[in-house]
Amino acid sequence: MKSFGDLVKQAQKMQKQMTEVQAALDDERFESSAGGGLVTAIVDGRQRLKELRIKPEALKEKDVTLLEDVLMTAIGEAQRQSEVHMKEALGKVTGGMGMPFFG
Repeated sequence: MKSFGDLVKQAQKMQKQMTEVQAALDDERFESSAGGGLVTAIVDGRQRLKELRIKPEALKEKDVTLLEDVLMTAIGEAQRQSEVHMKEALGKVTGGMGMPFFG
């Protein structure tokens, strides 16, 4: 069995690695488009929306409901991609212990 000091060192190492992974996630970008490319959403590695592009053609139909659906689809898919990546990155640090993501 490890000593208490060894456990503290291991916890400190894991905390440092988590901080590094979270900083890297801030810089990563995940992009998804919907509506045939009419809308593009870009989120960071922590699922925060960073950029949203809407082509002028998307506004020609004046169908607000359709535009809202396309926006939700693009944002949701970009966030899903980011979440999968984040869980993989954090899982490497935690060894799959299922630790929550703090940030």
